[in-house]
Amino acid sequence: MLEALRRSTSGWIAKILLFLLMFSFAIWGVGDMFVNFGRGDVATVGDQKISVEEYQRAEQNALANISQQAGKRITSEQARAAGVPAQVLRGIIGQTALRSQAADLGLDLSPQDVVGLIKTDPDFEGPNGKFSKIGFDSFLQQNGLSEAGYVAIRRNDELRQQITGALQSSVAVPDAQIEAEHAFRKEKRTVEHVKIDANKMITVPEPEEAKIKEYYEANKASFMTPEYRKFEALTLSLDDIKKGITIADADLKRSYEDTKDQYDKPEQRNVQQIVFKTKEEAEKTRKDIADKGFLKVAEERGLKESDVSLGMVSKKQIFDPTVADAAFKLERDALSQVVEGRFGPILLRVIEIQKGEESTFDGVKDKIKDSLATEQARNEIQERFDLVEEARNAGKTLKEAADELNLTLHSSEAGDVNNKTPDDNTAIDHPDAAEILTAVFAADPGYDNEATELTTSEGYAWYNVLEVTKPKQKNFDQVKDEAKTAFMEKEKTRLLKEFADGLVERLKKGEDFAAVAKAAGNEPEKTDPPIARAIQPMGLTKEAVALAFTLANGGAASSESSDRGSRTVFKVVDVTPAEPIEDKEKEALKLELQKALKEDYLTTYVAALQEKIGVQINQAEFDRVTGATPQ
Repeated sequence: MLEALRRSTSGWIAKILLFLLMFSFAIWGVGDMFVNFGRGDVATVGDQKISVEEYQRAEQNALANISQQAGKRITSEQARAAGVPAQVLRGIIGQTALRSQAADLGLDLSPQDVVGLIKTDPDFEGPNGKFSKIGFDSFLQQNGLSEAGYVAIRRNDELRQQITGALQSSVAVPDAQIEAEHAFRKEKRTVEHVKIDANKMITVPEPEEAKIKEYYEANKASFMTPEYRKFEALTLSLDDIKKGITIADADLKRSYEDTKDQYDKPEQRNVQQIVFKTKEEAEKTRKDIADKGFLKVAEERGLKESDVSLGMVSKKQIFDPTVADAAFKLERDALSQVVEGRFGPILLRVIEIQKGEESTFDGVKDKIKDSLATEQARNEIQERFDLVEEARNAGKTLKEAADELNLTLHSSEAGDVNNKTPDDNTAIDHPDAAEILTAVFAADPGYDNEATELTTSEGYAWYNVLEVTKPKQKNFDQVKDEAKTAFMEKEKTRLLKEFADGLVERLKKGEDFAAVAKAAGNEPEKTDPPIARAIQPMGLTKEAVALAFTLANGGAASSESSDRGSRTVFKVVDVTPAEPIEDKEKEALKLELQKALKEDYLTTYVAALQEKIGVQINQAEFDRVTGATPQ
């Protein structure tokens, strides 16, 4: 994700939004840095504090940017699951360490120097090519920054760039490293392989009860009841708000008239066309088509059917209006007269017609109502969210808030993290039950919790954990059948591995692969063409390919099959060294390796700075701010 963001953005505006993630690849760099040291700050770097406000501003910028790049709203829960809060904090720590180092090195920029850089920044140029104060002020407003605040950010960034630029400018990649990397990547191998027919070749004998019990005793932790929680959850979703929205018929009819095209089904035609250089050539070819047929003439002109077919299209989907008019006047299978299209004279043929269908208000009334209600609900959801928060702040229970605001309160006497009750029923019926249960099982009983965002229903849930029932050991009689199944699966895996090892030994002793494949119960296969390390052919897993490239020519091994229910035995039968690297490819690989080395240098440098300066993270405050449960 972060690499994609770096590739797709440029300029100082993007950099300001992205800089807080630029050090996400950096390691923490010091041990034992998680401590608790009061409220208000999430970390200290040397003698500089990172405030809650600074962290929250950085996280919101990062979240907004990732959402924009992803093309959809990324919730706080999704960001937390992806580790974004930790990445953001790492970024701020790295920046702060570099800022401290800049001060130690005596690096500085005056406010006037920074203003000069801003005024020559192409991102703030107006239509006349000069600095635009209006555009600059708009940028500050959109990002919630004052002039002084942006100047301070820009100054710190320029100072960091001086350090990192000097550090990375000397990075060089030796030719030997480039050639070694090329040889590693481009080497190819031919691999013979066969998947063992486990159902045919492996038989697990019926185990005695003593064996099953022995397995149960050795794996008791696998035979526990799940943890159950008694909880309640108040949910607010678009559907909840839509239930209370009434839209007058007049408004529905007005919307229908404005958007009628969305509901009409246009006529579609399967159109074929041949484009010519001159009208005379088109006229001559039209006569040939009458004798030979449309596709035969197209073939004689070096065109395939896919080259002349526009496919099934509506009139609006045809770019050239003149061509569209002509195509939608033709009878089926009729050949058009020469049409003067934008890109030259054209002959058209329609081989299929699907009639359109005009919508009626009554036929689409419900769709329009739902669309308008959804739009209105999206505008109202924040207001309803605030009302729930006000009710909670006033000391009202979730039930009281639900009754007062006509919302739904879900409750369960005992539900596990998979939304199941002890008798295997559904704990709560909600499209975002998985997200709600994840939050419930991350919370402590007896505490008020922040609302969690819901993805599917586009809403929120407030929840309370009322009681926790810890997992309990199931006795042997309860799980005898389950333990038997688990024992037999483990035994099957063991026997399968032994059987595969035996086949590998036969290959190592020089036995023909076809004979070994027959013993495995399946037909042999071969990678054709030969594969490189990055290729995963049919029949071989990534693990198998990686293992195959560690073997000498003629070497054999086995690995788990892609279905995880069998094993694949394979042998390397040919090794093809990489072709000599070409200049263009060499330059591209050099730049790639140079970029990786620069990131490694920067990571190591920042980690060393953190070790030298000293970093402490306020774990309790960080968990509180991010809504995480301490691990």
